[in-house]
Amino acid sequence: MNERFAAASATGDPGTLARACVARLTPNRGANFGVVYVTEPAAAMLPAMLRELAAETGVRSWVGGVGLGVCSLDSEVFEEPAAAVMTAALPEDGFRVFGATHNPGADLPRQHAAWVEKAGPLLTLVHADPRCPDLAKTAVDLAAASGTFLVGGLVSHRCEAPLVALSHGESGPVGNGLAGAMLAAEVGVATSLTQGCMPIGPVHRVDEARDNIVMVVDGRPALSVFLEDIGPDMARNLRRLGGVIFVVLPVAGSDTGDYLVRNLMAIDPGRGWVVIGAEIAAGDHILFCRRDPDSAAKDMQRMVRQLAGRIDGPPKAGIYVSCVARGANLFGTSGVETALIRETLGDFPLIGFFANGEISRDRLYGHTGVLTLFT
Repeated sequence: MNERFAAASATGDPGTLARACVARLTPNRGANFGVVYVTEPAAAMLPAMLRELAAETGVRSWVGGVGLGVCSLDSEVFEEPAAAVMTAALPEDGFRVFGATHNPGADLPRQHAAWVEKAGPLLTLVHADPRCPDLAKTAVDLAAASGTFLVGGLVSHRCEAPLVALSHGESGPVGNGLAGAMLAAEVGVATSLTQGCMPIGPVHRVDEARDNIVMVVDGRPALSVFLEDIGPDMARNLRRLGGVIFVVLPVAGSDTGDYLVRNLMAIDPGRGWVVIGAEIAAGDHILFCRRDPDSAAKDMQRMVRQLAGRIDGPPKAGIYVSCVARGANLFGTSGVETALIRETLGDFPLIGFFANGEISRDRLYGHTGVLTLFT
């Protein structure tokens, strides 16, 4: 295929962001699909930006939304007005935009069944409003209804209409659901995620639990097992554990060793309990892990190199969705993640956003980075 991509980003006056991005875009003849991310301080101007982007680029189909930050291959911006824009010249019937839905099992077949059957989409770029009811189930339903692998993340929870889903200019920013674009099988893509964790103990079996409280593990009080795994140095100062020690939940039945990372919420020394950021039940398995800048950078390098080995030649473009807890909040300085991408893959059009949570396959993640390459 001969898909072509162009990307640009800009900061400054929200009223001039669209114009600034267009001025920096490489001319992209035949572009028919666009992705746009803006920061929260620029959200109020998003409807006007979309109109201007459509008028100046000729692209009438857009997806994206309001992130907690935005990034490009050479910038990472939080808490100030900013936008990142990508245009793509895809096959005429190579994508299908769908508007916000919280019932994709019913909405997608009714609206897009004929296209799905004809195009055989393999991947969906999806953006989710955190206020969508039962978001985890909705993501599973979307993956099933589209028959695709989902990539994307949760946008801002502080904007009334944080999602972009324009099909031929028919709609503006929306909310309360999942929205995005399905990509036909003929559009080459490759994707992977990085969680940046290092296990600090073995896998344990949960013997007794209620809701999100882990009570007994391997026949012993959960807290005793936890303190043993983290070691005496960290156990002497439990206040240091926040943002460093996490709980890992292996995904049952995964043939790739997939796992979900959840926050450590509290400990109860009196009862010997551990409280985590997920529901858990007897018979489940858990382990504990450590996340720090060094382990996160090493896992990011692993992920990018793995992706590089799966594609023929340099990528044509990319979308990167990173947790808001990563970026400068994890590495201490901005641009570390995109620098690691560029170090292995070189310069290419790339944009992304910092999310409230990340989506890969049909699951919601936290503290991860999801990189999707157009090949």
